[in-house]
Amino acid sequence: MDIQAYIILSLILFTIGVTGVLIRRNAIIVFMCIELMLNSVNLLLVAFSKMHAASAAVKASPTYASDAQVFVFFIMVVAAAEVTVGLSIIVLLFRNTRSVDINFLNRLKY
Repeated sequence: MDIQAYIILSLILFTIGVTGVLIRRNAIIVFMCIELMLNSVNLLLVAFSKMHAASAAVKASPTYASDAQVFVFFIMVVAAAEVTVGLSIIVLLFRNTRSVDINFLNRLKY
């Protein structure tokens, strides 16, 4: 598969995520759109890593090609921790307010 296909797919996924964050008011959907944006960036990072490894296979060591993929693995671990904390905050918000509407959060200031 060509690198342009990965770029286009990642751009589409990132655009869907940004649109969801800007348009939707449900906290869970906004949270899922943020995760979609993170995964689109991870896809692009792995695609560029594979492209760079294929073009520099002669002069690079075998471990050099997987450095970006290890970095993506750590990003996914941090994203999993973010999901845990974010969903627990959303559950606590729902317990207190009986709503997951983002506009309702402005009322919690006072």
